[in-house]
Amino acid sequence: QGQLVESGGGLVQAGGSLTLSCALSGLPFPDYAVAWFRQAQGKAREFVAAVKWSGDSTYYADSVKGRFTISRDNAKNTVDLQMNRLKPEDTAVYYCARDHIRQTSWSGNIGSWGQGTQVTVSS
Repeated sequence: QGQLVESGGGLVQAGGSLTLSCALSGLPFPDYAVAWFRQAQGKAREFVAAVKWSGDSTYYADSVKGRFTISRDNAKNTVDLQMNRLKPEDTAVYYCARDHIRQTSWSGNIGSWGQGTQVTVSS
């Protein structure tokens, strides 16, 4: 099944930066696309960004394009989400997820979720 563990969440002022990290174990990490999602209180979980299994393609939600950068280090089995120019509306629990299908760009079929990490942006 594979286990994903997020880290790096916290409290930051608007305009600041934060980097989240997702570590995958129990599966051949380089074979799977990985994505970040977020869920604000009272709202549905939404897609934020994804990186292809090979790392050479990335995808972003319009709301974060130009501010967030997703990257992966297959040697370390990690995927990072660099978040810049944070806004209060970025406040949410952030989750990483791996694709259910091997060697895709991002199919949208979730294989497993992490437990989430809280990001709070104060105004």
